[in-house]
Amino acid sequence: MSGSLLVTGIGELTVNNPQAVDNLGPVADAAFVVEHGRIAWVGRRGAAPATDERVDVAGRAVIPGFVDSHAHLVFAGDRAAEFAARMTGTPYSAGGIRTTVAATRAADDEQLRGNVRRLVAEMAKQGTTTVECKTGYGLTVEDEVRALRIAKEECDAATFLGAHVVPAEYAERRADYVDLVRGPMLDACAKYADYVDVFCERGAYDEAETRLILDAAKARGLAVRLHANQLGHGPGVRLAVEYAAASADHCTYLDDADIEALAGSRTVATLLPGVEFSTRSPYPDARRLLDAGAHVAIATDCNPGSCYTSSMPFCLALAVREMHMSPGEALRAATLGGAMALGRTDIGHLAEGARADFAVLDAPSFLHLMYRPGVPLVHSVWKNGRRACADEAT
Repeated sequence: MSGSLLVTGIGELTVNNPQAVDNLGPVADAAFVVEHGRIAWVGRRGAAPATDERVDVAGRAVIPGFVDSHAHLVFAGDRAAEFAARMTGTPYSAGGIRTTVAATRAADDEQLRGNVRRLVAEMAKQGTTTVECKTGYGLTVEDEVRALRIAKEECDAATFLGAHVVPAEYAERRADYVDLVRGPMLDACAKYADYVDVFCERGAYDEAETRLILDAAKARGLAVRLHANQLGHGPGVRLAVEYAAASADHCTYLDDADIEALAGSRTVATLLPGVEFSTRSPYPDARRLLDAGAHVAIATDCNPGSCYTSSMPFCLALAVREMHMSPGEALRAATLGGAMALGRTDIGHLAEGARADFAVLDAPSFLHLMYRPGVPLVHSVWKNGRRACADEAT
């Protein structure tokens, strides 16, 4: 689109203005103008300025595009049998990651790239306009570099997760692998990485190992995020806050000190309810985090093992049903919260100056995302003011 575009006929618009006290809205009978891929004006339909083009969404609701700030998309193979085992009583552990590592190492670049594109397209059809993608299924210098390179090509943010698990060939030499991650592997990956992540958890990396890797990342001027407190109580959340991590992700097991630390920091608690659904684990209590004043995001954690869903609407329904969030809080966490977890101020909202990333719903209100779980309600998705995808029936 070269000129200005008026989006009108909106039944309900969720602006999410980060500068407003009531940033959610929603606003009835609204309209907005897009120029050069940005929101140039927002207001009531009757006051809309003249534009070069216009789109009437016929009373549908419009929301900011979802910001999925935690996903693992560079992989090969699947672990459906592992899922079936969990559903019949086998508890989840991090060990299954090594199955995906073997398949990913054996795949060529085009296989991996094609899988990422397929999943990003799935996400887009469900309203997601920004995707963060982690590595962690290569665990050699060469395989982590190519995973990051592909993630950087296909997604909006790329995270180096060489410290996902210790690969089988280093099982008896953990210290050597940690040295590889924080030395040669990090050196080779740094130019592609927006963030460095560590799976700080039993069965993965302990506090001392996590500190070594985070220190190496900080020494290179790289921002960090952390997998924290997924499988049990531990030091992950505290370390995330101490290292000023952009986010502490999972946060399934939190004590009062963890919540107090998050509430007193800029570190975002990124909740991943699809994981709890897919592993039969307890859900985190988002209500405690929100009431304490912590910043909260919701993401899919799309990955082949613990949560193979690309659907943010599904995760919103889980957050409302199982994590004690209101529908408005869940939508904010999946948009503005995700943007904060990625250090972005130009996405996750539709206030003036924001990127024109939005989804049009085949529903009169965003409430239907949770009210009608499992129903494909996304009519069309726009990114940078351009239509990215639409319901084939329209």
